[in-house]
Amino acid sequence: MTDEVRALEVGRGREPERSCARELKTGFNWSGHARILLLTFAVSAVALVLIVAALNPYGNLPWSFTGSHVVMDDNQRFQYPALVREKDYDSVVVGTSTSRLLDPELLDAQFGGRFLNLALNDGRAWEQSQLMHLVQSEGAKLHTLIVGLDVVWCDQRADERRITKRGFPDWMYDANPWNDFPFMLNGKAVEIAGRKLAYHLGLTEARISSRGFEVFVPPDASYDAEKAKRKIWGNRGHRRTAASKPYVASDEERKGWDFPALKWLDADLGALAAQRVILVFMPVHIAAQPRLGSDVAAVETECKSRIAGLARRHDAYLIDFRRHSQLTTRDENYWDNLHYRLPIAGQIIDSLGEALKTGGAAADGTWHVLAQPAGK
Repeated sequence: MTDEVRALEVGRGREPERSCARELKTGFNWSGHARILLLTFAVSAVALVLIVAALNPYGNLPWSFTGSHVVMDDNQRFQYPALVREKDYDSVVVGTSTSRLLDPELLDAQFGGRFLNLALNDGRAWEQSQLMHLVQSEGAKLHTLIVGLDVVWCDQRADERRITKRGFPDWMYDANPWNDFPFMLNGKAVEIAGRKLAYHLGLTEARISSRGFEVFVPPDASYDAEKAKRKIWGNRGHRRTAASKPYVASDEERKGWDFPALKWLDADLGALAAQRVILVFMPVHIAAQPRLGSDVAAVETECKSRIAGLARRHDAYLIDFRRHSQLTTRDENYWDNLHYRLPIAGQIIDSLGEALKTGGAAADGTWHVLAQPAGK
């Protein structure tokens, strides 16, 4: 502050330092602003708690003000526990997205009972095992259990790769619903609660049916063969050739192959004790299958053999569609190298019924029965 300014301030009867202090003191009400912020936070927190509590977005809380659970999100890991606990089924499907198009109503007609489809997008073996354990812990007496098998069950690192980037809510799968609430105080839960409110106001439809079924592929009328072919093959060319010299593993090498997920499957089948168990290697396109004669194919063959032994121990069927056949070699049957078209799903269900009745193999080689209950 210059001497001239200081003199002017003194001339006005003000001490410069005190003047600045008063301006700082009276220019902004910090304590009042802090109280407003705290009050806003408290009101928002209470509103969050009330919204989540009232609408129960995951259907996992020990109360419901809106009736049966409505699935309003497509992360099935967070939504299926509520469907399991509602117990409106006596048969279930477990698997990955390659099993999601198995329509419960068509399965009802083929096998009897009332099916719930619990297949998960990119479902890891451990996640599927957790669903089976939940079904068992809820006391379900299953008429039919269908497990759609994919490469995840033969993954030698399945114990390390238990979940995906989608996360897995262990807290939803235990027996205590009261410990779930703290995990639900977040924006995602509020978003789903909002969708659920919109559903009850008649403004939108459920994301997935109460039986776990959703046609997640595009309408079949929009199928574009060239686009599908590009998705199936990518830059790999439009054919698969067998290895020029088939890989032959030694007995010692095969014994060293470990498939951790098969221990979980063995335990789950023993605990569930379903009246009928159908294990199914699902029909992915040959572009997603190992090259014939390769070392990867040898590992998969060994895994299938061990699952066949497991199936026999549990008096279960094992039906293999994961093979080179008229189904899996035709590009026009698929949207990409994993997902078949909707009419194919109906054919798979019909083929499962035929396989259980006749055993053996399909006349066109589409499926082979690798194991069946004793006496069949």
